[in-house]
Order: sequence, then C-alpha cells, then structure tokens
Amino acid sequence: MSSLGRRSLALAAMVALGGLVPDQAHAQRRNDNFDLLTAARAGRLADVEALLARGAVANSRDRKGDTPLMMAATRGDTALAQLLLAHGADVNLADIAGDTPLMGAAYAGHIAMVRLLLAKAADTRPVDRVGKTAMIYAAGEGHADCVQALLDAGVDVNARYAHGETALMWASAYGQLPVVELLLARGADAAVRDDRNKSARTIAAEQHQDAVVERLKAAGTPE
Repeated sequence: MSSLGRRSLALAAMVALGGLVPDQAHAQRRNDNFDLLTAARAGRLADVEALLARGAVANSRDRKGDTPLMMAATRGDTALAQLLLAHGADVNLADIAGDTPLMGAAYAGHIAMVRLLLAKAADTRPVDRVGKTAMIYAAGEGHADCVQALLDAGVDVNARYAHGETALMWASAYGQLPVVELLLARGADAAVRDDRNKSARTIAAEQHQDAVVERLKAAGTPE
C-alpha cells in the first residue's frame, strides 16, 4: 500500500473515533494540498484523484504561484487537466510571474492542451510580467497549430502587444516561417510598424532570418 493510502486509512480511523480537532483538521488540509502539488508535479493521476476526493484544494499553489493545472498544462497532461478542471481548478489562475496555464501550454506547443483550455473559457488576453501573451509565446516558438487555435478563439491577428509589436513581428524575428505564412493567410498586416518604426520585414532582416525576409518581400511588404 502506498504512503498516501496508509495516510487515508489513518485519517478515516481518526474520523471514526471522533474526528480531528480543528487545528489537526487544518494541518491535514494543508498537508493534503502540499501532497496534491507534489503528485501533480509528478503526473501521478491516481494520487491526485484521491487527494481531491479527500478535500485537497484544486487551486493550491506552490511558492512560485504554480497550481496543479499549470503543472499539467506545461507538461501537456490533458487527463490530469481534465480531472483538475472537473474539481474546480481555475483555468485562468496565473503564477507570480503572470503566466497562465494557457500561456504555458502555448509556449510548449501542446495543442491538445491549448484546445482543452480554450474550450474551458481560458482567457487569451492576459499579459505576463515580461509583456507576453499566449499568442506571442506560440508565434515566437513556432507552434503554428497553437497560433491557429488562438486565432480561431477570437484573437485579433493584428493585435498590438508590448512596444506595438504584433504576432507577425515575433514570428518573423525568430524565423518561424510556417507561422508567418499562417498569419499572412489570416490577414496579418505586414506594413504596420512597432514603436521603434520597424516592420516585420525589418525585424526579420536584423535577425538574419533570410527565408522570412524573402517571403515578406514576395508579399510586397515594406522594409
């Protein structure tokens, strides 16, 4: 029997004998929440399920502000995410850096997770403390399927982010040609400039992203 199972039996025995006093009950909940974070971080689905059934809080947070759902999202563990969401996990609860589960999934390119979180009303608008959104992470990392899912969820293809930059600028800077192609096909305006008066083509040229520069030239976009 696992240590979690032994603790569950011990707790049941104490309850049967008259229950825990308030301080003991509080300590037990705190321990369960800690164990939940540990189990979620390790992807132990059965332990997470048992702890939630025992009263552990789905929105428990570690010292970085990460929740079990954030841990599932960044790892692409949809089964764990579904379990947590069914037990009241907040799909938009950010960590102390302002990163949300959707940002974590978009950065890692976990398309199934991105779709799941969007279906559960994940907000696409939050900005983290370095000025990035789920769209910026997906575009910069070259995850075209995640970019497409975010566009389908209503993200404006020409939205302006920190310093007036667009998703096309981010994809261009990192040489993410498939994302550039997708954004152009979805109506991205390559003529816009950021607050430094730089276009996507200028940014791509500065970063020596030659394939992107040629694609933007072919589209008739300005330097």
